[in-house]
Amino acid sequence: MMIALFILSLAVFGYLVYVLLRPERF
Repeated sequence: MMIALFILSLAVFGYLVYVLLRPERF
């Protein structure tokens, strides 16, 4: 359960970083 939550939070964090690094796509 904790591992799944960690992976989910990591995926969300990575997505946010991707959006911030690629503002032209947004």
